[in-house]
This record gives sequence, C-alpha cells and structure tokens, in this order.
Amino acid sequence: MRPASRLDRLPHQLFAGLVKQVEEKRRQGIDVINLGQGNPDQPTPDHIVEALREAAGNPLYQRYISFRGLMSLKEAVAEWYWVHHQVRLDPSREVAILIGSKIGLEEISLALVNPGDQVLAPDPGYPDYLSGIALAGGQLVPWPLEAQNQFLPTLDAWPADARLAFLNYPNNPTGRLASAAFYDAIIAKALQHGTVLAHDLAYGDIAFDGRKAISLLSRPGGKDAGIEFTTLSKSYNMAGWRVGFAAGNAEAIGYLELLQDHLHCSQWGAIQEAARAALLGPQDTVTALRDEYQARRDAFLATAAEAGWSIPASEGSIFIWCPVPGSRSSLEWAQQFLAEAAVMAAPGTGFGAHGEGFVRIALTEPRERLQEAARRMARILG
Repeated sequence: MRPASRLDRLPHQLFAGLVKQVEEKRRQGIDVINLGQGNPDQPTPDHIVEALREAAGNPLYQRYISFRGLMSLKEAVAEWYWVHHQVRLDPSREVAILIGSKIGLEEISLALVNPGDQVLAPDPGYPDYLSGIALAGGQLVPWPLEAQNQFLPTLDAWPADARLAFLNYPNNPTGRLASAAFYDAIIAKALQHGTVLAHDLAYGDIAFDGRKAISLLSRPGGKDAGIEFTTLSKSYNMAGWRVGFAAGNAEAIGYLELLQDHLHCSQWGAIQEAARAALLGPQDTVTALRDEYQARRDAFLATAAEAGWSIPASEGSIFIWCPVPGSRSSLEWAQQFLAEAAVMAAPGTGFGAHGEGFVRIALTEPRERLQEAARRMARILG
C-alpha cells in the first residue's frame, strides 16, 4: 500500500516527536521537565465545566446539529469581539465555528489555495501553517522573522501574486507583539496585491507588562483584507476541548464553512454551549491566567540571568524565545538539554530555518519547575 502524494508533502510533525521523546525518558524513571509543547497545565474554570455538564444532558445535542455550528455561539463571538476589540461582526456571515483553531488554520489553505499558488508563512512560525499549504499543493514562500526587525516580517519581498499570507501576534514562537502601524501597512499591501491575510490570534489575551494585543479586524480595512483565527485553548485552559472560531471577511468565511460542510459536522453542541459560557462569562480567570504566565516568565528569566544566561523578555504568548550559542545547532542544544539536563525545549529550527540560534520554552509548568529548568539549562550552556 502506498500513501497519496499529498501525505509525502507534509512537513515533519515536530510536537508528536517531542512528546514521544519525553514519554520514553519518563518510562526510564527520569524526571523530565517538559517545556517543549504549548499545552496549558491549569484546569478549565469551573463555570465553563458546569456549562458543559448542563448541556450534555440536552437531547438536542445528542443528535446532529447544524453543520455550521450554533448561532448562539456565533452571536457570543460577535459580542466578545465588540467587548475586547470594538469590532462589529455579523454573526451569520462573518463568524465560523472551528474544531480548534489548528484545523481552521489548515482549512483556510484548502479553501483558498490552488496547486502552485504562492503562500507567505512566517519563518519561524507555527508548523501547521505549512501543513495546510502542503495539503493544498501551494508553494510556500518563507517570510523571515529576524531579531534585527523585532521579529516582524518585511514587506519588500511580497510576491505580487501571493494568494494567502499568515500572520501571528502575539507570536509563537518568538513572543513578540506587532504595532497598529505594522497592521495598517500589511493590510494596505494585502489589498494592493489581492492577498488574503490569515491572522492567528491564539494568544490575544496573553500580552505582558500592560501591553494589549491588536486584532487585525480592528484596523481600517482589516475585514476587507482577511480573517482572524482565535482559540479558547489558551485563554480559558480548554486545549483538550477543541473549539475555536474564525471571523472577518464574509466571502472567506463562506468558503471556509463550505469546506467544513464536507469535512465534518461541527463540534459537539454541548462544547459549543460551554464555549459560549466562556466568552460571555466572567473574564477574571483570563486576567489571572495572563498574570500567572507573566510571573512564570519573570521567574524563568530571573533565574537564567542569575546563572549568566541573558534572555530577552517575551512581550506575550506562553513562550520564551531563548538564544543559544552558535557553537551547536538549536537541535543539538535541544537534544543536549534533554539528555543531560532532563529538560525538553523545542529546537528553533522546528519552526523554520530562521529559528536557528534559538530554542523555545513553554511556560506550562509551575514557577518552581521553570526555575529549576532554567538552572539545569544554564549549567549545560556553561
């Protein structure tokens, strides 16, 4: 038996490999601190869990529901956008429900990209952008994110016929934010070339030191230029629930929903009811979560600095982008951290060639464990 050629085009699945290595070490009785995967470690807030319990008994959700999701959740998304970003959305035309934003970020390539179409994707960037491009047969155009440009992509190398361009701020893996001026420039460029923007706002609620993340849709022309993907995984500790949404350009949302009509039957209605409770309910848990991630960032950075390892502070997301010496590749450093310090960090090149010289650590362990990881890693760095 041989696979379809589209499977041969898929990039290496970085995170599956990281998890496998950690599990093997733990089977050997080794106390591995796993900072390689952005998997939130705290529980989902009680009021969201209770909403699921109540909805699970509703006979309506024990049958198929609308393929395009609950209108009540789409209306909650529109309300959330107005409260958080002062963006007005038509829930019937400008919102799509997703089985997690990961699937939507892959589906948008399938909905918009033809074989050979050029697609811009950040390098380093979230690997699943590349998966969707590969499945659609698109031509990847790496969009370098470099320290000297504050990890923002430059606009001078934009292909005139680029079909789609991915953005992500707060950024995974670099932890950087983008300014309003940057969004305005990129919207103008996209409209000039007819390129659809796909903005990944997964970490939109997790910005540090008083900063605020910007929604693409909140800027002039943003809804004309593209769509935005948001997940409940990070803000509400709902990673395993698999629910998110896309919002923005009505035509692009329509294509996305048409594709989804053929791929699946929407997320379970009870989970959508819980998502609605998350978006419309008290947001103090989101604020507390952001503050906890900032405290974890500060604890890791301070401990690393005490040991002689200087790391720039992340501006947002749940990650720190840690520079490592050029004497070895980022993959070799990651392997050494695991072998000799029992710390799993993600090698920068797992996110693209321009990730060389860095490893990414996830702030998904308690502060004390993060401090211990920083001490162990600093000892390896010498």
